[in-house]
Amino acid sequence: MKENKALIAHLSMFGACAGWGLMAPIGKDAMTNGFDGITMVTFRVGGACLLFWIASLFAPKEHVPLRDKLMFIGAGLFGLLFNQCCYTIGLSITSPINASIVTTSMPIFAMLLSALILKEPITGKKAIGVLMGCFGALTLILTSVTHESDKVGNIYGDLLCLFAQFSFALYLALFNPLIRRYNVFTINKYMFSWATLILLPLTISHVSGVLAEPIPVKTWIEVGYVVGIGTFLGYILTMIGQRILRPTVVSVYNYVQPVVSVIATILMGIGILKPTHALAVILVFSGVWLVTKSKSRKDLEKEKA
Repeated sequence: MKENKALIAHLSMFGACAGWGLMAPIGKDAMTNGFDGITMVTFRVGGACLLFWIASLFAPKEHVPLRDKLMFIGAGLFGLLFNQCCYTIGLSITSPINASIVTTSMPIFAMLLSALILKEPITGKKAIGVLMGCFGALTLILTSVTHESDKVGNIYGDLLCLFAQFSFALYLALFNPLIRRYNVFTINKYMFSWATLILLPLTISHVSGVLAEPIPVKTWIEVGYVVGIGTFLGYILTMIGQRILRPTVVSVYNYVQPVVSVIATILMGIGILKPTHALAVILVFSGVWLVTKSKSRKDLEKEKA
């Protein structure tokens, strides 16, 4: 029974991260054929909000006090709005390979913010991992400065994607107790609702203008994938994996994203793989691996005990 649950958890995490890896080139293609970054993020947030409200009708009902409902505003801002807006708009102007590689830096930001906010120790492995990961990200960004084509990269797009990872890491550090109190449908129902209420008034006129032009059927299918698979289903599968697997194991599955993205991007002919990208991948992966393999505060407290 335990082995079956572990297998399901592993398959769920692989499915979620593979789905996110494919979302970069698919979303990029949609944003070069009818959609743009602002329109895509509006559909992604609003569409997932609708799906989670529908799903919540069939999920266990939970009472959420007013204080927590208001706290979901901050969670929605850092965990969704800033994160998805920066990533999606960044993806629209940089290459999907760069965007996917940058996403692997999130555990590094999480480590730093956990040290500042949650008082988690910074061990030698963590420090080395941070340096390697940061150097890999800098290599990626500085390489993009010399190229104008978004098939290679764009420094502003890379920085937006990098800030998206920082925003999500800050969300994890600040709202960790809140997200542990409720099931995934309750959490995302409120987070996506607040994000939609804040985002829609700012983007509705722009989106209306974009939708006034004819959009290919292929683009709509790609948008459906981003909303339904990359966002809605991805959050559900991650929840299943996190219930069974250790955080370190869950973090390792982040490596699936850029691998899938790079393969899909090159096969679709919308990306160029350069030697510097390979170097950045090695440095970032090595840095993240060291960070996730280092000991937590609980581990050190157990050793002392």
